[in-house]
Amino acid sequence: MTKNKTNLEDIVSLAKRRGFIYQGSEVYGGISGFYDFGPFGVSLKRNITNLWWRMFVDGRDDVFGIDAAIIMNPKVWKASGHVDTFTDPLVECNNCNSRFRADKIDISKCPNCSKLGTFGKAKMFNMMFKTNVGPIDSEDSIAYLRPETAQGIFTNYKNIVDTIYPDMPFGVAQIGKAFRNEISPRDFIFRVRELEQMEIEYFVHPDDWEKSFEKWRADIYEWFRALGLDEARIHELDVPESDRAHYSKRTIDFEYDFPIGKEELMGLAYRTDFDLLNIQKATGKSMEYIQKGSNNKFVPHVIEPSFGVERVMMAVLAEAYTEDEINGEKRIFLKLPTELAPVKFCVSPLLKNKPELVKKAREIYTILQKKYHNVMWDDNGNIGKRYRRQDEIGTPKCVVIDFDTLTDGTVTVRDRDTTKQKRLAVKDL
Repeated sequence: MTKNKTNLEDIVSLAKRRGFIYQGSEVYGGISGFYDFGPFGVSLKRNITNLWWRMFVDGRDDVFGIDAAIIMNPKVWKASGHVDTFTDPLVECNNCNSRFRADKIDISKCPNCSKLGTFGKAKMFNMMFKTNVGPIDSEDSIAYLRPETAQGIFTNYKNIVDTIYPDMPFGVAQIGKAFRNEISPRDFIFRVRELEQMEIEYFVHPDDWEKSFEKWRADIYEWFRALGLDEARIHELDVPESDRAHYSKRTIDFEYDFPIGKEELMGLAYRTDFDLLNIQKATGKSMEYIQKGSNNKFVPHVIEPSFGVERVMMAVLAEAYTEDEINGEKRIFLKLPTELAPVKFCVSPLLKNKPELVKKAREIYTILQKKYHNVMWDDNGNIGKRYRRQDEIGTPKCVVIDFDTLTDGTVTVRDRDTTKQKRLAVKDL
């Protein structure tokens, strides 16, 4: 299995140490499959989702955004097939009662207690989280936390056609939470029970699906480049029919060389008219699109590029994680694209016990903060420790105010990747 240059332990350690990602409910002992994002993690995550929205929604005139509810009418999940098919094979060890996904382990030996031949026959386990809506806990009040954001788009397809009547082809995009009761959450934020998705359902004429599929395939590589991912670490898997989701006629999994090996980063699926026809059949309402300027009617087919935020974030961290040596000492830094960096500038007075330096540094900090927003103040420890801290956060530039600043109006600007420093006039920052 191909391995990334970075170990997963390095990523987990840095993420905790520098306030990117924490174990969910950690103070109470944690809960498997759930993670919390700290100050720099939430900033990196937001930068990723903002970039995605700019590229695929704001930057196009054929994609429209929505924000659908997490809990939907349970009929949605029956019609979509999730009630019957959204399952994984579950096995339980008869010795220690541990449970695992049968397709992810060697079922001849229990990974927990190491006993041989303790697994019975695999059972199919539905991964949707159940809940109850309203004051009465009964079969009639059962609902589900959505396992995907796509159905919120499909159920609003007719609303969008009726209200804005977009030209065909067109897409509907959504960023939102999804929930999957994974049997065995694993590998940090790679496989979790609460996740965030960035999805587009792109509605096309049935005859044009292949052209649109290839166009989205190319657009996805533009996204990878914007994230700073090395294309040599990205691989395409044309998923065979036996492994495709029940709704898909063609799927490409884009895999990345994660620290855990080559695994799926995102998917591009051709869902045909499966979802819209299911809605039409279940509700009796027409899902046909009437081509403008004609009487031509058809139920659109769908191309779905689906992006998982946590997996993108894990790939970005793995790609950016870098070690080098400065003056004989190991240095760790995140070589993040500037657009994704959670902090754009760090501003420091050379000495925090000199009021004149602190005052000037605060003036410069305020100027940069108003323009760039993601600017950090750091006067903790000596300047070398500040640099190392900012390197691990991924801050591209550190701005230091010293005594020369007070006389000639210049500051020291230090580059994260090269560690080189140069003097620059404050007005040129």
